[in-house]
Amino acid sequence: MIACRCVIAALALASLVGPFAADAQRSEKMVRIGFLGMDSGMQSARVDALKDGLRALGYFEGRNMVFEARWAEGRVDRLPELSSELIGSNVDVIVTATPLAIRAMQRATMTIPIIMTSNDPVGLGFVTSFAQPGGNITGPAHQDLELSVKRLDLLRQAVPELARVAVLWNKEGFGAGAVQVVENAARTMGIQTLALEVQRPEDFAAALAKAKAWGARGLIELFSPLLTRNRKLLLEQLNANRLPTICDSRIYVVDGCLMAYGADLDASFRRMAYYVDRILKGAKPADLPVEQSREFEFVVNQRTAQLLGLKLPSSLMLEATEVIR
Repeated sequence: MIACRCVIAALALASLVGPFAADAQRSEKMVRIGFLGMDSGMQSARVDALKDGLRALGYFEGRNMVFEARWAEGRVDRLPELSSELIGSNVDVIVTATPLAIRAMQRATMTIPIIMTSNDPVGLGFVTSFAQPGGNITGPAHQDLELSVKRLDLLRQAVPELARVAVLWNKEGFGAGAVQVVENAARTMGIQTLALEVQRPEDFAAALAKAKAWGARGLIELFSPLLTRNRKLLLEQLNANRLPTICDSRIYVVDGCLMAYGADLDASFRRMAYYVDRILKGAKPADLPVEQSREFEFVVNQRTAQLLGLKLPSSLMLEATEVIR
């Protein structure tokens, strides 16, 4: 009898709770999150990291979240149009990365919150300061210009008697300011530098031929969407010229670059989910301080080292967070 009464009580309770649970599920707010990307091939894995971060905070596509993505696929001229499309889709918040995409969104709206991850957001004019961003933009940042100094030091450890280094750059990326940072650091290390600007993939061969004729023993690649989009062609030519190179991100090393050192961008994209959550719960971008990256990755391709005839010192290998064999 006691068991029977318990069952009846449980059924009665379920009959009362059930409608409330159903109503709660039906009333769960659907939020709209926009994303503006430069290149799907380059950033799709980052978007996966962002969505992982959102799921951890309770946002699921189709249940309580709509994710609106727009991709320029390397075409800078499409960014204004895609920015307008996102605004027209009534998104609650916009997530974006890379300076060109952030700038496009900044010009398109001063009211919709924008969560970015970028190098030097103060210098680029995206925020007023790290502590008080001001305006409608905030998010995690990485000081990549400073990391270029670390990349030069790592390359020096990898290549014996490194006296001359070429610096490959493009104006779509960090530009002349980043080149100057490397040049200043190189002088303190007693290393000569040769800056090589490229504007299209057809320029790669001539630039690398110039580096070899000058006597470069290594090369530093500075972040640029142009270089990233065409990295396989670039890496083929670098390795054919037997020019040890350190790049800005892991994706290059997977495709054959000797080394890469930079902020862990997957971690940065996951962290952007925190900012999205705070905004959706009522916080204002101007009140959310910009955080600097605390997670970095140093990736080495051992196969490429062997191809180049380099025996990397054990001290350098111990620093690596990942070794591709």
